[in-house]
Amino acid sequence: MRVPDTLFWAAFLIQKVVGEYGMAHFSDEGKSRGKDYCIFFNSQWARLPQDLNKASRLQIYDLTTSVLCSPSDVPEGGFPNLIPMVMRGNCTFYEKVRLAQINGAKALLIVSKDRLTPPAGNKSQYEEIDIPVALLSYSDMLDIGKTFGKGRLVAMYAPNEPVLDYNMVIIFLMAVGTVAVGGYWAGSRDSKKRYMKHKRDDGAEKQDEETVDVTPIMICVFVVMCCSMLVLLYFFYDYLAIWVIAIFCLASSVGLHSCLWPFVRRLPFCKCRVPENNLPYLHTRPQVRMLLLSAFCIAVSGTWMVFRNEDQWAWVLQDTLGIAFCLYMLKTVRLPTFKACTLLLSVLFVYDVFFVFITPFLTKSGESIMVEVAAGPSDSYAHEKLPMVLKVPRLNFSPLSLCDRPFSLLGFGDVLVPGLLVVYCHRFDILTQSSRIYFVTCTIAYGIGLLITFVALAVMQMGQPALLYLVPCTLLTSLAVALWRRELPQFWTGSGFVSAAEGSAACQWHCSLP
Repeated sequence: MRVPDTLFWAAFLIQKVVGEYGMAHFSDEGKSRGKDYCIFFNSQWARLPQDLNKASRLQIYDLTTSVLCSPSDVPEGGFPNLIPMVMRGNCTFYEKVRLAQINGAKALLIVSKDRLTPPAGNKSQYEEIDIPVALLSYSDMLDIGKTFGKGRLVAMYAPNEPVLDYNMVIIFLMAVGTVAVGGYWAGSRDSKKRYMKHKRDDGAEKQDEETVDVTPIMICVFVVMCCSMLVLLYFFYDYLAIWVIAIFCLASSVGLHSCLWPFVRRLPFCKCRVPENNLPYLHTRPQVRMLLLSAFCIAVSGTWMVFRNEDQWAWVLQDTLGIAFCLYMLKTVRLPTFKACTLLLSVLFVYDVFFVFITPFLTKSGESIMVEVAAGPSDSYAHEKLPMVLKVPRLNFSPLSLCDRPFSLLGFGDVLVPGLLVVYCHRFDILTQSSRIYFVTCTIAYGIGLLITFVALAVMQMGQPALLYLVPCTLLTSLAVALWRRELPQFWTGSGFVSAAEGSAACQWHCSLP
């Protein structure tokens, strides 16, 4: 099985996004026990205390029959030391919270039937308002009405959730493991393919050996495609998101088939082939076990697509399919020279930094295009999330788990781009018989770069473009090893060693066979 080259370019778009979740603790007057509900707030209006014990418990004024958009919606006497709860719509967040503040309210809860989004304003509005404003879901409002009486109290707070979580260890192991296994597999496969020039297996093996050598022109086209795709997603997210999901299903099923086939073909059963026919694809008479494996891979990706929003377990399928896709691309796409590696990684380094740190100065909302695409626009009606990430739910217990199942994310591009350099290093190791020193050092450098990314995430407390740290770590380390071994000319151009070492590499692989 082979996927079109364009599927490769969809993997470089995602970065991590953190929302402003908080808690609204409701209780009946005179009772200590209560219940927490999720709220979504914007700390630029006013900050919430981090501890429930430090939050003021104030009485709710239920005004959910109104949207609080005009002075006529304000009851006689206003909201002195109260927190009004109103419906979303008909006017801006600023108009609502301004009416609430000038009438004595200490905070404002806005009930939303749509997706919870941070209540936005501009700089002058933020400076004028000094009371918290937060969104509460309509379903939670109904539950509050059933659970508590009319004299209900509420205390709003935002627990300080740690930026780093134990799930970072899982993401680290998945990313480094994928790069290491993909680099080792692709390099060994390249050596095996040279030997198979003299002795080949069946047609399925020939198909499995296909690779794509990346040229400078392909790199330029790729970068233009990346930029165009990201901008198009920014403006037409609802129309294109489902197509990206469909592409992921196709690409991941192909990748899963590619990863499982080396194991399945060693099974001693189902080796028979389909009868002679003129049907598309089947006319080559593939083995029955290959068809069964194809059906299994399609079923796995189809199951993920149907249940992709089940946060309890769908992330396991997404990570499995994502790792299989990354392994497939690492052994299919090949950079022929270190010069090509440097060009690709350097251009994507600039791409990552530009779309995360520079585009906020170019958009009206002040948000980076990368962040908007990754989170999904706040006015999106589809509410889909792009799947081109490895994701693991947070493992530390937090009240904020009521709001959403928070995930830590790592984009496929942060695995694939440095991974292609690791593959090149392993191929160079095999061809020059250098005891895999390039492969090992580059893989370690990737792990160090990922750790630096996590540290930067903890220090800056915001999503980071991982390539900002991964590209220098891997490129400079590989360059330093080449200089130390005095092999930079061969390592840079990829010439002068291929023809000389091809025969010895094939012999080395053949002699290592049991």
